[in-house]
Amino acid sequence: MTNLFEAAGLEKGAPRPLADRLRPETLDDVVGQDHLLSTAGPLGRMIDHNRLASIILWGPPGTGKTTIARLLAQQSRLTFEQISAVFSGVADLRKIFEAAKGRRETGQGTLLFVDEIHRFNKAQQDGFLPYVEDGTIILVGATTENPSFELIAALLSRAQVLVLNRLDDASLEILLSRAEAAEQKRLPLTDEARVSLRAMADGDGRYVLNLAEELFELDLASDLDTAGLVTAVQRRAPLYDKGEEEHYNLISALHKSIRGSDVDATLYWLARMLAGGEAPLFIVRRLVRAAVEDIGLADPQALVQALAAKDAYDFLGSPEGELAIAQAAIYLAMAPKSNAAYGAQSKAAAAARESGSLMPPKHILNAPTKLMKELGYGSGYVYDHGTADQFSGQDYFPEEMARQEFYAPKGAGFEKELAGRLERWRKMRAEMAHGHDKKTRNKPMGTS
Repeated sequence: MTNLFEAAGLEKGAPRPLADRLRPETLDDVVGQDHLLSTAGPLGRMIDHNRLASIILWGPPGTGKTTIARLLAQQSRLTFEQISAVFSGVADLRKIFEAAKGRRETGQGTLLFVDEIHRFNKAQQDGFLPYVEDGTIILVGATTENPSFELIAALLSRAQVLVLNRLDDASLEILLSRAEAAEQKRLPLTDEARVSLRAMADGDGRYVLNLAEELFELDLASDLDTAGLVTAVQRRAPLYDKGEEEHYNLISALHKSIRGSDVDATLYWLARMLAGGEAPLFIVRRLVRAAVEDIGLADPQALVQALAAKDAYDFLGSPEGELAIAQAAIYLAMAPKSNAAYGAQSKAAAAARESGSLMPPKHILNAPTKLMKELGYGSGYVYDHGTADQFSGQDYFPEEMARQEFYAPKGAGFEKELAGRLERWRKMRAEMAHGHDKKTRNKPMGTS
């Protein structure tokens, strides 16, 4: 089987990057994806039964998507075709489909590997459907983006989505050992620096081999420590794309850490986002949401702190203003939690939708005209401030609607005080209603 350099038309003896020279030659050599390739995994089962189906490989860069696709074609004895959605269009696809149809007539199948398949638009993705449906091609798409958002439903229904893991520390160490064997020398690193090298790779096998290749070319008198490693190689920015799924993954992690009162995890995810270049005001917007959604009236100051962080950042800018964001995040993580207000708003919204256009009870309607007074507007209204407890106990729901209870404080923080107030008002309202019923029952017949 030709390798990627030879497939690209380069000389067999041309210099090749270390990552390409170490590309696995069998599926058994692929590291970090045993959950897919073992005999119990989905790809392992397909190979054992010689029934390869169309699949979408979803995973971070450098986890083996291209290699797995090429080796699947080799294992299944299919012709391997590879395109990138970044550089290809409809005309390129037509040529591949026509060639695949011709091969099929001679009994030869085709595996079409589409890198960055999420880059194709809806119409282009639609174009795959008949050829996948009738078996003209086995489609293997590769994407770093969530297929649920980027690929059309019709294509997803015809292809199994398989998730590749970022390479763990043990897998990255296997790759480094293979690199040392190929170069017949060890990496010029202390044990601590070797750990740091793997951490820099952030689960990307291709990247760790590229770093190793740089280090092999250095002429050093002694091994590099971590500080020397950082100086010798250019550490890349954290694996974080503000415009794509990772953007939402990390903000979700931050929000849930706050909800779970995990201060240290909150600070970690906040730092990850800031290091990745996230817009600080986007983060503050989520802090404001967490303040009202997950803390609410358990600590009314939470919203004040979140909004103060926004104002402080607007005033100071980066990097000083980021301390205000961190301070607000710490406050929210440590605040008592309650979603009672959030739940109450949802219940009230549902009741409003179900009840339609019921009028307020007449006793709380204003009566600016004589006609409205004659119709009973405002009749019987009791001014709460004029009562002994500043609480009249009147019902303010529509007359056709039974009383509802939406807000149920959970007893954390300030909501403990609110729960006591509600309970007191419920008792007073019930006593007043009982007294009104008793008075009505005792009225002589015929009186109003």
